[in-house]
Amino acid sequence: MNRPALVAFGLFTALALTLLPASAQSAPTHYAFLNPGGQPDLVEKVPVNVVFVGYSRSAVDRREFRSGLADRYEPVVRSRLWYGVQEKLGITYQYDYDLSYSDRRYEDQFFGALKRLAIKKPLTAYQTAYNDQRNNSVQVTENYEISAPAVERWLAKHPPRGVDTRRNTVFLVNWYDRPDFRFHVYTKQNEPDPDTGYNFGKERESRKVVAWGGTTARDEEDGLGTSRRVWFHDLSAGPEGWSGSFNVDDADLDGDKVPDYRIPPVWEYGHYRPRSALAGDLAKLTRYVALNLLFTSSPLYPVELPTPEPPRRINIDSNTYEGWPGVDASRSYIKPRLLVSELQELLRGKRLDYDNQDLPYTGDAKRCYDLLIADESCYPASGYPPFANLYLQNTADLARTKDDGDSVDYELPIFNYSVPGDEVPALGFADDNYVDGTQSYVFAFISPSVVEAGYGLTTTLIHEVGHHVGLSHPHDGYDSALGLDYGPSGDFFFAWAGDESNTMMSYIDLNWDFSQFDQDNLYRFQTAALVEAANRLAAAALAAEHPERAQRGLALADLSVGQAERAFARHDYRAALTAAGRAYGHALRAAEEAGVDIETSESQARRSRQADARVDAIHQPGEFIDGLDHGPRGEG
Repeated sequence: MNRPALVAFGLFTALALTLLPASAQSAPTHYAFLNPGGQPDLVEKVPVNVVFVGYSRSAVDRREFRSGLADRYEPVVRSRLWYGVQEKLGITYQYDYDLSYSDRRYEDQFFGALKRLAIKKPLTAYQTAYNDQRNNSVQVTENYEISAPAVERWLAKHPPRGVDTRRNTVFLVNWYDRPDFRFHVYTKQNEPDPDTGYNFGKERESRKVVAWGGTTARDEEDGLGTSRRVWFHDLSAGPEGWSGSFNVDDADLDGDKVPDYRIPPVWEYGHYRPRSALAGDLAKLTRYVALNLLFTSSPLYPVELPTPEPPRRINIDSNTYEGWPGVDASRSYIKPRLLVSELQELLRGKRLDYDNQDLPYTGDAKRCYDLLIADESCYPASGYPPFANLYLQNTADLARTKDDGDSVDYELPIFNYSVPGDEVPALGFADDNYVDGTQSYVFAFISPSVVEAGYGLTTTLIHEVGHHVGLSHPHDGYDSALGLDYGPSGDFFFAWAGDESNTMMSYIDLNWDFSQFDQDNLYRFQTAALVEAANRLAAAALAAEHPERAQRGLALADLSVGQAERAFARHDYRAALTAAGRAYGHALRAAEEAGVDIETSESQARRSRQADARVDAIHQPGEFIDGLDHGPRGEG
């Protein structure tokens, strides 16, 4: 059913309901889409184009490559896994793969474009380090830099015939086997840090990349004009440092005494790695990076924020402990307009504002911070680990930071620490509640050493609030077929490649925006959360004192859930989210008319979920801590 038909059907249904006699309206109803007390049932057949550019069919066997991919995916709330709880979202992705090999004409056009974009530069530090390896099979003799956003744009606008780049598309590139090949890396150099002006893309050798994608239509620097969903990975680029392709000598790259699986340059197949492993490695990049971490990810935290009802008005409530003598960190290192505008692009439909209050860096605030650095608990009787120091101290003092009263639905709590020394626990982290994996507070840190490294507070806050509302990093995630949560180490070290994309959630510091993939995923997550909330309210309404009064509203909610499911299935995520919002609104009014005390009911439901999730072990910090050493190799 198309959109006009759905609208007409909705209007007809609403009119019909008003004309029904009271006895018919109060009759028990079996719902087609609403699932009182249950989960959503959102199913999407996800098109995934995989285009092999410069790879022959004999080099990359289609059947072998396809065997390394999953058929479906069900996202879970990853923070719940820390407590041994698997909480699914009620979303099922069914992958619809279209694998194709580009022809000679297309490759001539594409690699011709790369040659035109290429600018000759000295070898990078990592190309030189590769040349110095004992086991390298070639010598990198020259280097060219190519704009990563320009290549993404070219691929998005000039796909092979039959490939629709409005849908998720992976381009797997190999230039090496052509006579016009040039050693090269990709760069992005037009987004310096907004607080310090430091340009990571120009200044850091570790930011020369071999992959890129995810730019939105309206990205301020590199917008594509129309929505595209492209990620390319070029095994003939580099070697580079971020995902370790430069190192063919050492088994352990990150110092944890575990061999790290990296994807080497394409010419190393037959040397560092067997030639037969190429198809499997490209499948690993497609499944464990492009699909699990970019196109169809799992949320880090619950998408339902910890409020009685889904909030419409959110205050970004910044609180800064000013402990750096002579420096007003909240004024010097936070750009409120940029912070709110970037978050607004992610949280569409929400009304956001920002305020900051400066707090003294004294008393328990300083004591608990100093003990955190010393790895000692400032509340030893609590049984919580030292890492919970800031959570516990700010919980005890939370009343003084709540300054917006009833003017907003949710004050998103941020605590910034401006300290004089060089030792900080991280750039920032989005903490949980140490009970069931529900998000709690955002913490960010600034000091002379942080600024010297190139960072202010603004980008850290964009990143951490992204976590708080549900987004994971593009280098760690969940594989539902294996039931495995993984990060970029050991067998999945190559997952660092996901950072080479246009998202603020990466560690690569080349942009401050959320990607098209971030937006797609969060719209899907929010759709599921609203449908689940509507289901929960429907169950409460039907169990209330006057369930008959809820029937009209629940019938409208049922209709809206159906509209959300259909929009979700056709990849119209904004329409799905809008319809889910209508479903929630109808269910809310129905519950109120049935006599449900909404705030009490939702609080009881939250306590019940926490009781189900609570385990004896207290969560220890994991991959959500965003360290100052962003890179996997110590260069930062």
